[in-house]
Amino acid sequence: VNSCNSAAEKLCNFICDCSDCSDENQCGYLRGSAVLGTPFTCDFEEGDCGWRDVSTSTYRWVRGQANLAAWGTGPHSDHSVGTNLGWFMMTVSPPAKTMATAWLRSPGMQEAAATCEIRAWYHLSGSGFNQTKRPVLHLAVAHGDEVVGLWQSPEHGGEGWHQLVAYPGRITEQFQLIFSLTQPPTCEAELALDDITFRNCGLQGPGRQQCAEEERRCREGSCLALHRFCDGTDDCGDGSDEDADQCKSFTLCSFEQDLCSWAGAGQTAWERNTSLSLGSAYGIPTRDHTTNSRAGFFLHVGSTLGTGARGIAKLESQIFQATNSCSLVLYCHLHGSATNSLSISYMTSTTEHMLRERTGDLGSCWVRERVEFSTRESFRVLIEGVAGSGGTVAIDDLILSEGCVSEKAPLSTSLRSEGDSPPITLPSHVGTGPCAAGEVACESGGGCIGAELGCDFAETCADGSDEKSCGATTFETGAGGWHDASVGRLRWAVHKATEHTHSTLTGPLSQPLRVFPCPGAVLALQAAEGQMVAAARARTPLLGPSGPACTMELSYHIRSGPQGFLTINVVDHTTGTTYLAWHTQGHSNTTKGRVSVPLGERSRPFQVELLGLVDLRDSESAAIDNVEFVQCLSSAGPPGHTELSCNFEQGMCGWYQDQSSDFKWLHGTGQGQGSDHTTGSGYFLAVDPSAAWSRGQRAQLITYYQEPAAAQRCLSFWYRLAGPQIGTLNLKLRLEGGEETVLWTQRGTQGSIWHQGQATLPSTSPQRYRVRVAFEALRDRFLGDMALDDLVLTEGSCRAKPSCSFEVDTCGLVPSGQHTWLRQSNSTGSTAGPAADHSTGTATGHYMVVSTGRASLPAGHVGALTSQLYQPSAPTQCLTFWHQLSTETPGSLEVFMEQSGERRKVMTVSTVKRSTWHRAHVTIQPNGDWQVTFEAVGAGGAHGYIALDDLHVSDGACPKPASCDFEQDMCGWSSPSDPLLHSFAWGWKSGVPLAKYPGPEQDHTLGTKNGHYVHFDTTVLGLGGTTARLESQHLPAAADACLRFWYHMDIPEHLSCGELRVVLHSTAGQRTVWSMTGHQSRGWQGSVVPVRSPSEFQIIFEMTTQRWPMEGTVALDDIVYSAREGCHSSRDVPGEEKSSGTPVAEVVLSLLLAIIVLALLAAGGWYWLKQRGVGSRTPAESSTPQGFDNITFRD
Repeated sequence: VNSCNSAAEKLCNFICDCSDCSDENQCGYLRGSAVLGTPFTCDFEEGDCGWRDVSTSTYRWVRGQANLAAWGTGPHSDHSVGTNLGWFMMTVSPPAKTMATAWLRSPGMQEAAATCEIRAWYHLSGSGFNQTKRPVLHLAVAHGDEVVGLWQSPEHGGEGWHQLVAYPGRITEQFQLIFSLTQPPTCEAELALDDITFRNCGLQGPGRQQCAEEERRCREGSCLALHRFCDGTDDCGDGSDEDADQCKSFTLCSFEQDLCSWAGAGQTAWERNTSLSLGSAYGIPTRDHTTNSRAGFFLHVGSTLGTGARGIAKLESQIFQATNSCSLVLYCHLHGSATNSLSISYMTSTTEHMLRERTGDLGSCWVRERVEFSTRESFRVLIEGVAGSGGTVAIDDLILSEGCVSEKAPLSTSLRSEGDSPPITLPSHVGTGPCAAGEVACESGGGCIGAELGCDFAETCADGSDEKSCGATTFETGAGGWHDASVGRLRWAVHKATEHTHSTLTGPLSQPLRVFPCPGAVLALQAAEGQMVAAARARTPLLGPSGPACTMELSYHIRSGPQGFLTINVVDHTTGTTYLAWHTQGHSNTTKGRVSVPLGERSRPFQVELLGLVDLRDSESAAIDNVEFVQCLSSAGPPGHTELSCNFEQGMCGWYQDQSSDFKWLHGTGQGQGSDHTTGSGYFLAVDPSAAWSRGQRAQLITYYQEPAAAQRCLSFWYRLAGPQIGTLNLKLRLEGGEETVLWTQRGTQGSIWHQGQATLPSTSPQRYRVRVAFEALRDRFLGDMALDDLVLTEGSCRAKPSCSFEVDTCGLVPSGQHTWLRQSNSTGSTAGPAADHSTGTATGHYMVVSTGRASLPAGHVGALTSQLYQPSAPTQCLTFWHQLSTETPGSLEVFMEQSGERRKVMTVSTVKRSTWHRAHVTIQPNGDWQVTFEAVGAGGAHGYIALDDLHVSDGACPKPASCDFEQDMCGWSSPSDPLLHSFAWGWKSGVPLAKYPGPEQDHTLGTKNGHYVHFDTTVLGLGGTTARLESQHLPAAADACLRFWYHMDIPEHLSCGELRVVLHSTAGQRTVWSMTGHQSRGWQGSVVPVRSPSEFQIIFEMTTQRWPMEGTVALDDIVYSAREGCHSSRDVPGEEKSSGTPVAEVVLSLLLAIIVLALLAAGGWYWLKQRGVGSRTPAESSTPQGFDNITFRD
C-alpha cells in the first residue's frame, strides 16, 4: 500500500499517484479486480479492501463464501467468480428475538467528482419474508457532520444477485460509505455484498495544452465544455466553473429561501421541503442538489397516499422577452414509479410547446437537464411534474442564462412566426381526460378502459389506440411508446437516419448525427445534457401479460469499438429483477442485422429496456428500428408447429424457454457437452450451470397449456445428467389454475451417457382442465450439465419403468393382499422405516416400506408388491434393487420372477448385520414379457419393517459384487448420498474428449475412446483437505479377499499433494490399505490390494487434495473384487504394483514375472489379431441401423 509514500490527502482519491497505483489500495476498493478486469473495484477475493464491521450487536458482517452445507439458505455463489469458491461480505447472526442492525463501513475516501457512480451487487434472502415487512438494505455516505442516504433496496425483490447503482454527487471532503441492514425480530435476514465498483469518481487532472473551441480551462488546468460552466455543478473540481463573479449574469433559484420568481400554477402546487422533514420512504429524495445534504430545500410532488392516485404539480416562470439565447438548466429527481414524468414547456399567448419530457424511474439521483428557448414572442416557462403511484418527482437548482430577459408587459397576442423553433415531439403520457383514476381514454369514439388493459398485446379500444404506443413501431411517426430514461451524456432519440442534420438540442451541445444505412427514422444514440458518464437507457411502457412464445424482433446498427454495446433487458416489476435478454458488443466496425429477442411468458407489469453506449466524439453510432412484438398475446393458442414430440433438429417444436427462470436451456450441437442422441451429430437441448450467465438455480422448459386429453399418454425422452455437482431434473405437470405435480425426477450425476426416461400424462377429460408440461433443471452447484433429446409423445400409458426411485410415485408397482406396502418418506410417513431413503440420502426422500410387526404382518403372512410387465430388450437382464431390513425380527424378503403364468423364486433376504441400505441383484433370462414380485413374510416380531428403493433393470448379466468394467453402468459403485458430500460425485464417461470433463482418451477395458470408466476432476475439491469418495455396496466379512483395479492419474508434478486411497470402512472404523500420491500421467496403471475384514464392510476409493486445490483428473476402470480368492492365487495380475505390506523380494519377482507374461501375451495377441485383420481391442459394433428410436450414442 502506498509504495511511493504519497501524501495523505492524495490517498484513496480515485487517482493513481504511484506508478503501481498502490496509493489506491485498501480504500474500500483495490486498484483493480483481477477477476472482473475493472479498476477501483473490491471483489473481496483478496481480502476485505478495508471494509469494517461496525455493528453493535451479534448481527454483523464477515467475509465468507457460499456454504455448501446450507445450500439454499443464502447465495449459492459469489458474484465475481460465480461459484462457491468466490468471496463476498455477508451478514451472520445467531438466533435472536430482537431487532438488530448490521453496519459495514468503508475506509476514508478523499473527495468525489460530480460524475461519481457506485455500483455493487447484493443478495438478500431469509426466512419469514412473506410474513413480515421485507428488510431494506441502505447505502449512505458520511461526510462532515451528517449521514446522507444514497440508495435503498425496493420493497419487492426476487431471489438472486441484484445490482445497485448510487450517485453520491460532488463531495469536497473526506467521506465514508456505510451499508446497513436491519433484521426484524421475526425473520432471519441474510445479506451478501460483492463487486463494489467506483466509476468516474476521481477529479479531472490537468488537461491538454490547448482546449477546444467550445471549451474553457478550469483553474486546475483541465478543459471543460462551455455549457458546463455556471450550471450548478462543480465539474472542474476546484469550483472555478461555478465562480460567483463569473456566473453573476445567471439567475439561480435553489429554493433555499423561497420560490424566487417562480410561482405555482393550477389547482395543485409543488411543495417546498427538505429530506429531513420528508423522512426516508422509498422514492423520496434523500438530499437536495444544491448542498448535497438532508437540510437543503427542493420542490416535490408525490402520489396521493392510500389511493395511489397520481400527483400533479405545475410551476410557471415570469414572462420573458422573445429570444434565441435563453436557456434553462434544472436538476430533476424521478424515483419510485415507472409512470413518473416531468415536462418542460414554454407558453406564448396562443400556444404551448413541450420541449423536453423525462419519464419513468431514473433512480435515486439528481439528473441535469438543459433546454434552450428560441421564439419571436414573449413567453413563460412551464414545468409540470406527474408522480406515479408510489413515486415522487422533485426539482432543484433552476438556472436561467443571461439571455432570459424579463418582460414586464403582458404576453403578446401575435401568432408564432415561421422563424420560431418548432416544438420537439417527444413521448408523452396518455391524458386521463374524462376517465377516472386507473383508467385511460381511447383516442377516438371516447370511452375509457382500465390502465391494465393498455399495452397487453390485445386491442381493447375499438380503434386499437391502447396498443399504438407500446414499443412496436417503425419510428416514422414518433417514439412509439419508447421513453428515454438516461441520466448521463448520452440519450436515445428519434431521428431521420439519412439526413445530415443537427441534434434537436441547439446550442453548444449540438453535434452532427451519423449517417445510418437504412432510410427513414430510427431510435438512435445522441449527445445529452446529463452530468453522469453512463450508458443511455430507454424503456417501453408497462407491458403484459405475455405468452410463452412472445418475442421482440428489431433491426439494429452499431458502429463502435469494443467498449461500445447494445443490450436488451427485461425489467420485471413483480420480482424487482432485471433479466438480460440480448447483447452485442462493438467490433471496431459497423455491425447490423435483425434479431429475435425472446421475452417469454411474463405477468404484468414488465418493461423492455434498451441500453446503449458509444463514443459520439469518435464517429461511433448505434440505432434500432422496426420493432415488432410477435406471438405475445397471453390468451392466444400456440403458434404453428406445436408438437411435443421433438428431436430438436429443426428447432424446439412446441417447447419454450421459461424466460423468468434464472438460467436457460440452450439449443445446439454440443456446447462442449458431447453429442446428441438422435444422430450423434445433431441438435439437443442442454443447460450449463457453470456458464457466466447461469447465476440462478432453475431453468424451465415449458409448453403452452394443452387441451384436455380423453386418454392417458406416455411422454418418453432421453436425458443426460453429468458432472460432480449437477442437481435435479424434474418433469412436471401443471393444471391451469396453479396446481403442480411432479411426474418424474432424477437427481445427481448419471454419467455422460444418454438414459431414457418416461412418464404417463394423465387424462384430464372429466375435469376439462388444460395442462402444461415442463422440464425443470435445478442445479446443486456449478460443475455439471443436463441435456434433453428425442421427446416422443404416444397414446396410452407407459410400460414398466426400467428405473424407479419412488420419488414421484410407485412406478406402477402394485401392492396386494391385506398387508399393504406404502410409499413414504421418513419425514412424513406413518409407518416405521429407514431414517433416509437411498436415492437422496435425506429424510424427505421416498421409498416403499411394509411393517412386519406381528400386529401388521403376523408370522407367515405375506405382503406382496408386483411390478408392471417388463419387455425384454436382451436375452439376459439384470434386476438390481436396494433393501433395508430392521434389526428387530424383520421377517424375510422373497423375490419372484413371473412369466407366462409361471412363478419362480430367484432370491431370499432374511438377515442383515446392519440396519442400512444393501444392494441386491439377480440375473434374469426371460423369453417374453416378465414381472417381478417382492413378498415380505412376517416372522412374528413385535416391531420390524422391510423397505425397498432404487429398482433398476438393465441389459446383460449382473456382475459380481464390487466388480465392474463400467461399460453398462456403475455396478453399484456410487458417491455418498450424504448431502454434505453430494457436490463431490465421481463421474462416468467414455474416452470421447469433452471440454468440461477431461480424462483419459481411452478406457482400459476396450482400449478405445468408446470404452467407459469412472473419473473425478480434482478442480472442484478446493481448499481444506476435502475428499471425493466412490463407495462399493456393502460386502460380507472377508478373511482372504482381493481387490484388483486399474487407475489413471493425470496430475502435474508440482501439484503432487493429491492422493488416491483405498479405504475399508466398517463398524469398527476406517483403514487405509493402499495409497498413491498424484503424479504426471503414465497411462493406465494396475494395482492389487489384499482385503481382510472381520465384519461387513465397504470398499471406498478416496481422492483428496490435502491442503491446496489443484487441477487434474483421476480415473478408475476394471475393478475386480474376489471374495474367496486371495491375491496369491494364479489369477492374472492387473498391474505392476501391489499393496504395501508384501515382502520386497516377492513384489519385485511378481512384477518382473507379470511384465514378461504381459509382453508375451501382447506380442502373441497382436500377431493373432493382425492375421485376422482386426484392430486391437475393437469393441463390438451394433448391427442396428442408426435412427431416431433405436440407437444410443455415448460420449
